[in-house]
This record gives sequence, structure tokens and C-alpha cells, in this order.
Amino acid sequence: MDNEALLQELPRETLVEMLSDFAKNWLAHDGLWFLAAEAKFDMETAIELDTAAWERFTVVEAKRLMRRHNIEPGGGVPALAKALQLRMYAFLNHYRLEVVDERTLRFYNVTCRVQSARQRDNRPLFPCKSVGVMEFTNFAKTIDPRFRTKVIACPPDDLPRDFMCGWEFTLVDEEE
Repeated sequence: MDNEALLQELPRETLVEMLSDFAKNWLAHDGLWFLAAEAKFDMETAIELDTAAWERFTVVEAKRLMRRHNIEPGGGVPALAKALQLRMYAFLNHYRLEVVDERTLRFYNVTCRVQSARQRDNRPLFPCKSVGVMEFTNFAKTIDPRFRTKVIACPPDDLPRDFMCGWEFTLVDEEE
């Protein structure tokens, strides 16, 4: 059966809801995989495996977004801002973008579905900073290799703040 014909018949509202469900299912699978790895091994090993997976996944995700949405490689701050808004996470978390200037963009996950689930289950926040550094660095460099990524704050950094994690992306000249 060709699912494209089925999708063509569905109302736009249903398709939008399905996109949200797909994003939630993707994240649920990622989280359950991580918990299984943590249970079988330990937190450190699970983070190591998670980092290796995200190292490759973010490049795949960025390239697909670029193709689908005609984002030109090397497009600087506008290209990265657009791509960040189209990531799977963007359909799950509340976020904020700040264009500081033509060379600098800041991205904040105001809420995080992963951390909210952990808090709801009375578990400590997931120390995702090392995974996030790999994830956001590779994503930004795939969009434009001139980007340098700096963490503003991310668990296990202390709370409170008005965001869960924050990242700064700065375009640098090749020599820098």
C-alpha cells in the first residue's frame, strides 16, 4: 500500500498532530533506549553510547533539513536559525532564538521534555551537557562549518534559570 495516497487524504490538522506524535514517539524511543543502556551498564557508559549516536544523527538530521527546506550550506546565522526551528526537538520543546548580530545566534530550550519527564518521575536531571556539546556542535557545523558552539548552561549546571539549556553559535573566520 502506498501511504502517500493515504496522507494526501488526511486533513492538515491531523497531519500536524501526527507530526507531533512522531516526534514524541522518536523521543520516547530514544529515552527508553537510554534507560535500557543505563540499566544494563551504567550512566557513564550510556552517555558514551548516546554521544556516539548523536554525533552521527545530528549530521543526518541537519543534511535532511537542508535538502527538504532548501537551506544552502554555509548560510550563516539565517540558515542555522531556520534549521534549529525545524528540528524534531522544536516540535517538542518550547525554545527561544536570539540573533545577537550577523555572526552570533543564541538558542535556548526553555522547556525540555526529557528533563520534565525525569522531574515528573522524581529522578535527577539528566547530565546532558557532554551529549549536547556534541549534538549542537555537529548540527551547527553541518549547516555552516564556520560555526563555533559554546554552551551557555546545560545540566548538570546549576538551576534556576529561565531556560533548561542554552547554546551560542558564532561564525568565525577559517583562520580562527
